Amino acid sequence: MPTTSTARTVRSADGTTIAYHTTGAGPDLMIVPGALSDAADFAGLAEVLAGTFTVHTVQRRGRRGSGPLGPGYGIEAECADLAAVRAATGARYVFGHSFGGLVALEAARRNPGFDKLAVYEPGVSVDGLIPTDWIPPARRLLARGRPIDAFATFSIATGPSAARRNPRWLMAAILRLAFRGEKRAKVVELLEPALHEHAEVGRLDNSYSHYREVSADVLLMTGGRSDLAHVGPSTARLAEVLPSSRVLTFPKLNHFGPHHRGETEVAAALTTFLLDINN
Repeated sequence: MPTTSTARTVRSADGTTIAYHTTGAGPDLMIVPGALSDAADFAGLAEVLAGTFTVHTVQRRGRRGSGPLGPGYGIEAECADLAAVRAATGARYVFGHSFGGLVALEAARRNPGFDKLAVYEPGVSVDGLIPTDWIPPARRLLARGRPIDAFATFSIATGPSAARRNPRWLMAAILRLAFRGEKRAKVVELLEPALHEHAEVGRLDNSYSHYREVSADVLLMTGGRSDLAHVGPSTARLAEVLPSSRVLTFPKLNHFGPHHRGETEVAAALTTFLLDINN
C-alpha cells in the first residue's frame, strides 16, 4: 500500500518558499533531485525508504510549489534552501542525485550538521567534462519557442555516447516520441532552470579540491551503465579529496537509476550505509 506524503514549506534565507514532501518514520533523510527532475520523480525511492526513514524530498527552487530561481541565482542559494529544510526537519542524512548531488556536497561543505551524505553521480565537473557550450544555443532556441530542440541540444551535449552521436533533428524526433503530455510539459518547464544549474556546474569546474572540507561520511554511488564522460574522473577525484568516503557501483543501473528501475537497489544501499548495517 503506498505511503502518504505531506507537503510542507519553509522560507530560505532570501525569502524564497521551498517546498518539501515528507513521508515515513525513522531517522530524517533529505532527498535532493537533480536537473530536469523534481520531488515527484523520487516518490518511488521515497516510498521504499519510508519504512526505515522519515524522508523529506526537496522540491528545489524553480519547481512547482517552490519559488523561482530568483536574481543572482547560484549554488549558494541552493545550499541555503537545504539549510532551511534541515533546520525545519533536523535531518542529518542527505542523498543527492546528479546536480542534486553537487548541491548536497556544497551544502555539506558549508554545514557540518550533516553526519552522512550519499551522492549518485553528482554533477561535479573535472576538466570541462560536463560541457556548458550548449547553453547559449539552447537559450536561443527557448527564446524562439523551440523547447524540444533546446532539450535535444542539452541531451546531445550532456548525455551518454549514443545520444552524443545523434544530429539534433533526430534527437528532437526521439524526444518528441518519448516525452508526451504532462511528462513533456514538466521537462519544458524545467529547461530554463537547467540552463542556470548547468552554468553553475561550469563555474565550479575543477573546484573539487574544496570538498576536503566535508566532514560527513560520504557514499559515492555510480551506475555501471551510465556512460557519462564525467562520472569516472569525478568519482576518482572525490574519492581522493573527501576525508571519509567509499565508492559503490550498481552494475545494472544507468544515470537515472535512483528514480528509474533502481529504486529498491539504491534504497537498500542507502539503508546499509546510513544505518551502518554490516559495518
